[in-house]
Amino acid sequence: MTELQLPKGKITSANSPWTGEVELQVQFYDIDPMEVVWHGRYIEYFEAARCALLDKIDYNYGAMKESGYMWPIIDLQVRYSNPATFRQRIKVRAAIVEWENRLKMEYLVTDAASGQRLTRGVTTQVAVQMEKREMCFLSPPVLWQKLGLPYPGPT
Repeated sequence: MTELQLPKGKITSANSPWTGEVELQVQFYDIDPMEVVWHGRYIEYFEAARCALLDKIDYNYGAMKESGYMWPIIDLQVRYSNPATFRQRIKVRAAIVEWENRLKMEYLVTDAASGQRLTRGVTTQVAVQMEKREMCFLSPPVLWQKLGLPYPGPT
């Protein structure tokens, strides 16, 4: 496997080499009494994009479990800009922006037709060794391998 060449400077959602995207249509059950998407649904939209990204790097939740690690979310941030509405088509993009000590992903929800930003967010996950239930302070070698990067620690 050839080593991935990272962009210079800080990795952002705009230049991350690891992204996943899904296109969804807002369903009736996503709508609140104000006739916009209920704020909690965006977390499900983030999850759909996160799963698409993890599938692309071949490290989805089943592969995580097989590798002996679970990756609980320890932080979630959401910023709502414009509401999504019933039957609106939206794109949800996830990008890995940090991986050394934690798995940090940024999300962007846009209108599929116009590209207008609706919502953005960030999740932070940490590796926990399943057998010992201990948090890892350096992301495990398997994540680095899936990202196409050399592991900086002892193997």
